[in-house]
Amino acid sequence: MQRQRRWLLLFMVLLGLIGLAACASSGSYRQVSPKTAYKLLQEKAQDPNFVILDVRTPEEFQAGHIQGAININLYAPDFQQQLAQLDRDKTYFVYCRSGNRSRQAVQIMQKMGFRNIYELQGGIVNWVQAGLPVVSGQ
Repeated sequence: MQRQRRWLLLFMVLLGLIGLAACASSGSYRQVSPKTAYKLLQEKAQDPNFVILDVRTPEEFQAGHIQGAININLYAPDFQQQLAQLDRDKTYFVYCRSGNRSRQAVQIMQKMGFRNIYELQGGIVNWVQAGLPVVSGQ
């Protein structure tokens, strides 16, 4: 009986390792806190291969967004077509209001072959609560 448990445990560990390897080979996705995100954005500010993507509505975007962000509305009927025009080899930092839409956007992006994605944990709501800057307008 104990031998069977050992084999079962070994089997489960191997399955977990296979799963990790599969995730690693398909690119990377990381959810980051506002403070970590702010540091990341400062480090990548001059990197043309790093894109800040706001997936809220244009009205929400104009009310206040992270400096340098581009706006592609998750609810737009052509959302996936707009994503298809982006370079899948670049690194994307995705956010929305609270994290729900950005999570959906990240899932779509992963299915489309985007390989390097960061997501802002808790969205711009957490960003603002952390006292981090936003800009208004376009």
